[in-house]
Amino acid sequence: MTILIINNKGQYNHRIHRSLRYLDIPSELVSNELTIDQIEEKNPIGLILGGGPSIKESGNSLDYISNMDIPILGICLGHQLIAKSFGGEISTSATESYAQIEIDILDENALFKGLSPSMEVWTSHKDEVKTLPKDFEITANSPICDIEAMKHKNKDIFGIQFHPEVHHTPKGDSIFKNFYEICKSN
Repeated sequence: MTILIINNKGQYNHRIHRSLRYLDIPSELVSNELTIDQIEEKNPIGLILGGGPSIKESGNSLDYISNMDIPILGICLGHQLIAKSFGGEISTSATESYAQIEIDILDENALFKGLSPSMEVWTSHKDEVKTLPKDFEITANSPICDIEAMKHKNKDIFGIQFHPEVHHTPKGDSIFKNFYEICKSN
């Protein structure tokens, strides 16, 4: 019943793990260099792809997305990795900022349950998803980014550009609780 957090060498990966621990959500922080077999041996109920400096340093994270049939939540770089894995386009943002913004929730799906119509979040816009991948839909946007969040139409694969693990995202815990419920129901 554990969620694995894939450490993509970002500054907030340990905070994701700590946030889940505070919420009594079983989790383990693991290297992005683990193989699919090593991940499967741990028998996770879900994956969180953490943030990081660049897609080039994301290790085996793309393999996990395309080869595992469990719920996946991508945060910041993890969101971009999901998009890339399914054929979306990533590029440098015109804004390149770290800031608290308000996103508009366009679809109150299972991840955003109880959070619509808008939410304050701490977001990182250096790189971002520019072209939505096939079979995905936009679930949140903002005045500075068209794809703040997305979801696969048929699978429990979610991507968010923002950071639910920091206190600048006041309702971030709800994202983690909702994702845990998605994982438990699979």
